[in-house]
Amino acid sequence: MNKIVIAGGTGFVGQYLFQKFRTLGHQVIIIGRQRADVLWSDRRGIAEALENADLLINLAGKSVNCRYNEKNKAEIFSSRTATTKILGELISAANNPPKLWLNSSTATIYRHAEDRPMTESSGDIGTGFSVDVATLWEKTFFDFKLPQTRQVALRMAIVLGPDGGVIHPFKNLVRFGLGGIQGNGKQYFSWIHIEDLFQIILFLQSHGDMSGVINCAAPHPIMNKTFMATFRQVMQRKIGLPSPKWLLEIGAALIGTETELLLKSRWVLPERLENNGYTFKYPTISAALQDILQRG
Repeated sequence: MNKIVIAGGTGFVGQYLFQKFRTLGHQVIIIGRQRADVLWSDRRGIAEALENADLLINLAGKSVNCRYNEKNKAEIFSSRTATTKILGELISAANNPPKLWLNSSTATIYRHAEDRPMTESSGDIGTGFSVDVATLWEKTFFDFKLPQTRQVALRMAIVLGPDGGVIHPFKNLVRFGLGGIQGNGKQYFSWIHIEDLFQIILFLQSHGDMSGVINCAAPHPIMNKTFMATFRQVMQRKIGLPSPKWLLEIGAALIGTETELLLKSRWVLPERLENNGYTFKYPTISAALQDILQRG
């Protein structure tokens, strides 16, 4: 039985990982702000949880699905960097620190890309608020030099799964005939099935030579127009009205989010995972949506 610590583990991804590790018979400890085994305010409790842990996964951070006003921007930054600093400081002081620390990052760190895919070796870091958040997050993480703990930043694409994330909003759009292209439909959509994310974590545990940044994205990203067409096909809906950029701007303001989540072209490939032999369970969007929608 391994000891697994999931920080920020009360959300969609964290709860999926919690259930999967529990099913494998491991001890799983959740660190969170509420409904958790250990609260972020309890540094002693966090330190005890980290002692002799086999794996730490840090998913903590305020959702970016909000308006980028100054208050929300500050919380998005602090919720990522402050929690990462707490974990790094306590690992540094631990007698028997975690063997592996996986810290969330995001594939949004790369620039808007319609000309070529972004890999760990050849990707261009972008500009703007979301990129600034990701860059500082990774810097905070890698500034800790931990000789007994291997560190990996997971540059995650949009995670698709049956019980949360973006699937429900897209299902509703398609169900009510609004599942057409967003913007011009040519922006790339990089994604990953949540089960592949879990399998990648197991893969990284067993590949002790892998550290640094890892792109967690399926090997076949598609354009927005292909994503929406596949979604309609799987849900057996023929009609999907398009949403031009001006309409998305109005809608985003009304529901309190930003159009960047839909309109930025994320064209990301998992170069390091594939070069090291990882095989995706859900490599294509059709396979992923067939699985997710039939369960959800």
